[in-house]
Amino acid sequence: MKKLIITIDTEGDDLWSWKQGNAITTNNTLFLDRFQRLCNKYNFFPVWLTNYEMIQDDRYVEFVKKYALEGKAEIGMHLHAWNNPPMYQLEVAQEGAPYLIEYPDDVMEAKIKFLTDLIFERTGIKPVSHRAGRWATNEKYFELLSKYGYVVDCSVTPHVDWKTSLGQTEGSCGSDYSSAKNKPYSICTSNGSSILEVPVTIIRSHKLFLKTSSAKNLARSIWHAMKGTELWIRPNGDNLEEMKYVIDQTYVSDRDYAMFMIHSSELMPGGSPTFKDEQSIEKLYKDLEALFAYASGKFEGSTLKEYFVKNCRDM
Repeated sequence: MKKLIITIDTEGDDLWSWKQGNAITTNNTLFLDRFQRLCNKYNFFPVWLTNYEMIQDDRYVEFVKKYALEGKAEIGMHLHAWNNPPMYQLEVAQEGAPYLIEYPDDVMEAKIKFLTDLIFERTGIKPVSHRAGRWATNEKYFELLSKYGYVVDCSVTPHVDWKTSLGQTEGSCGSDYSSAKNKPYSICTSNGSSILEVPVTIIRSHKLFLKTSSAKNLARSIWHAMKGTELWIRPNGDNLEEMKYVIDQTYVSDRDYAMFMIHSSELMPGGSPTFKDEQSIEKLYKDLEALFAYASGKFEGSTLKEYFVKNCRDM
């Protein structure tokens, strides 16, 4: 049976609005159990890709450690370079948040080591799965991940070019995955190690999804169908049919998994620009319930670590 891998970028509250120097809060940790229980209801097992501020929150550690030790979830790593120790001052030339790959190699390594060690120290569990902050990767990044025990990555977003997402130093920008493979593949590094890349499930489609809520949404749907658009299994409050379509297309393809993603802060009212209040959160959960019920007839749950073990065994 094909696998559904549920990934959560587990990070502070509403980082879309965060400005350098402001405190980062982690109150979204109080809203995660509902999502965990919904996943488990359908025998899906979320991968909590955890960043620095979240692993410092005792409430989050208690929550995620419990489910991970019960085999109902996985703790992975998600690194935001701008606030992950050790701190290092880059030369500021652009207004974007800095990518890890902008830092000197030794600083990159120190940041990866610090967060990896901290997750183990706080939970007793060594993370082996990873997603890059702001999706940016390079060969050095993968080499360092392998050095610190990571075996599987899910940072690649096929069909998506992040070059317009600026970093902080002169000329820095996001990674271009517009030509990336949409199936798992091994990334070999210069030191002879390798990491299994499991790309996010994204398809490019010209299918028309009619939005009846407003004339503006209808016009947007027609425009997207004409030019083509990238469809993710990533809820935005108004895309249940699109997500089900990606599930269907993956099911009839030769790909053996589908990957869902969301941010932990999107599970909290006001934790993101997308889900601003309790009403929007209830709509989100209505969509999630429908999506997971639909997918459970075609897919079974898998963590990234479990997928890696199976993939390597079958190779």
